[in-house]
Amino acid sequence: MKILFAASLGILSLMQTPLSFAENINGKNLYVQRCAVCHGTDIKGTGALANKSNPPTPDLTTSAFKKRLKDYPGVIVSSVILRPNGDLIPKTLRENGVKIPPYAWRVQDFRDLNQYMSGVILKSR
Repeated sequence: MKILFAASLGILSLMQTPLSFAENINGKNLYVQRCAVCHGTDIKGTGALANKSNPPTPDLTTSAFKKRLKDYPGVIVSSVILRPNGDLIPKTLRENGVKIPPYAWRVQDFRDLNQYMSGVILKSR
């Protein structure tokens, strides 16, 4: 019986529990380092460069975006993938003297960023 109990504890210790969005340090760090300058720490388009892009940086906590996120859960990740070298984001950064170093995205980074942002967005009112 003791052996079975010890084995069960060993198996449970190997299992990973999913992180809540607040505990997702990698996702939060990626967001703060790469996104907050425009989207703001609140993800409402309140960053220092939010009004310097054309069109202005959107508020991602609106009901319209929440619906979009619900209908298309990959919208955050696809936005990062589709625009790493696009015109709008790098142009806004360049014109305002902001240098964000290139980043070699890993699949886990996309998952973490998506989990963090989705959690903050869906929790906002």
